Amino acid sequence: MRDVVRVLVLGTGRMGSGVARLVCEKQGLELTGAFARRAERNGLDIGQAIGLDRDLGSSIATDLDAAIAYSQPDIAIQTTCSRIEDAMDEITTLVGAGVHVISIAEELAYPACRSAQAADELQRLAVANGVSILGTGINPGFVLDTLIVTLTGVCADVESISATRINDLSGYGPSVLKSQGVGLSEKAFRQGVDDGSVVGHIGFPESICLIAAALGWEIERIEETREAIVSRVRRQTALVTIEPGQTAGCLHKAVAYRQDNAVIMLEHPQQVRPDLEGVETSDTIEIKGTPDIRIVSSPELPGDVGTIAIAVNVIPHVLNASPGLHTMLDLPVSGALLGDAREFIAP
Repeated sequence: MRDVVRVLVLGTGRMGSGVARLVCEKQGLELTGAFARRAERNGLDIGQAIGLDRDLGSSIATDLDAAIAYSQPDIAIQTTCSRIEDAMDEITTLVGAGVHVISIAEELAYPACRSAQAADELQRLAVANGVSILGTGINPGFVLDTLIVTLTGVCADVESISATRINDLSGYGPSVLKSQGVGLSEKAFRQGVDDGSVVGHIGFPESICLIAAALGWEIERIEETREAIVSRVRRQTALVTIEPGQTAGCLHKAVAYRQDNAVIMLEHPQQVRPDLEGVETSDTIEIKGTPDIRIVSSPELPGDVGTIAIAVNVIPHVLNASPGLHTMLDLPVSGALLGDAREFIAP
């Protein structure tokens, strides 16, 4: 058994800090370093920066090469971005140093969906350096893809799949609220969709490609729409106040077609304080096939806690995996990592 699994966390915001704190709680894992993109975080004690009640005696670095050299990680968890193009430099630096990588960047859940070139490059680099790369998270990575695929395992055939994830944006920061168009007029929301500033959910194509790959379906096209969720009441959080008539969030839909038939339909209405208009958060999956399946979980599986947990829980499986770029379908089912992480890692 190895002495300890050394973990480097990239990002010290809400998600990165949560990942780092959970690593500190797990037996057999050691948080040996943290990297931040924000210059003002350089030199801060990691413990203070991630919200612990104690110093850890090591500092945040804003130079990734320096962070790697100092922490000597076995594996890194990237929480700094959502897009492949933003993630590539950090991942290639880590892989080049012989570090395994877990990323919660949504587009890394199935990178070949957006860029076959980027996926091929990551595969080549990972194999050349003897490490594994995985993209994961609550969604994409679990609710609207891996969980769906798992449920189809008891079906003799599948005709179509529909899934809806209704969640509350109240706990998220300014960048997420902005990307959902929160607080805008309907006209400004439409303009934001047109100019790309209102993006809605990132990850529908990745989830669809993951499902299709598992079922052996060839998808002809994916159509996405984004609509404003206009509030009829006043909604307020610590970060935003939404007046009646303003946008409380975004209803994002994606439909995938096979042989001109809609076979995968995903919806993700995200809004601030849906409860104020009688909307309950939930995750719903419906599969038409033999047999039909309908699963509802209410309230929603929490996006922040769920993503943090799955990113840490998969560490042993990523370390055990063959070198290369992987999806969640390539790895064993991951349970909560409650014992010593080292006991789940092959010698």
